[in-house]
Amino acid sequence: MRLFAVALLLLAVHGLAFAQAEEVANPDPAVEQRLKDLGEELRCLVCQNQTIADSNAPLALDLRNQIRVQVKQGKSDDEIRAYMTERYGDFVLYKPPFKATTAVLWIGPFALVGVGALVMWLVVRRRSPAPADADGKRKRREDIAALLEEEKDP
Repeated sequence: MRLFAVALLLLAVHGLAFAQAEEVANPDPAVEQRLKDLGEELRCLVCQNQTIADSNAPLALDLRNQIRVQVKQGKSDDEIRAYMTERYGDFVLYKPPFKATTAVLWIGPFALVGVGALVMWLVVRRRSPAPADADGKRKRREDIAALLEEEKDP
């Protein structure tokens, strides 16, 4: 019975240790609108393809609460973005600024499209018949027609 009580106590402590923070809703609609606008610009670092406004991950919840705290402190949107970027890097922004460390993000897709277009052009060019090949086909047809005529004559 003691073992059961100890196991139950450990399970309860374990559950408390990993409890999630609650989302602190603000009754002020202006604060919630700013949170929503900023949340749409920031990437959830856990999900990586969702904004913190859309994500249910614990980190996204913490980030939303942090934004609420900073809005209550009177910080501007730019100051909040700067804080998040300083803490989590440019990856947290859905639209990272163009600089040396993010150049691949901005130029990469256009470079891939350009390389793909070049490869496609080379493949199509290699497959298309050359003008001399058309003359060769005509010559071959004439030879076949001549052979057929010889077979009819005997």
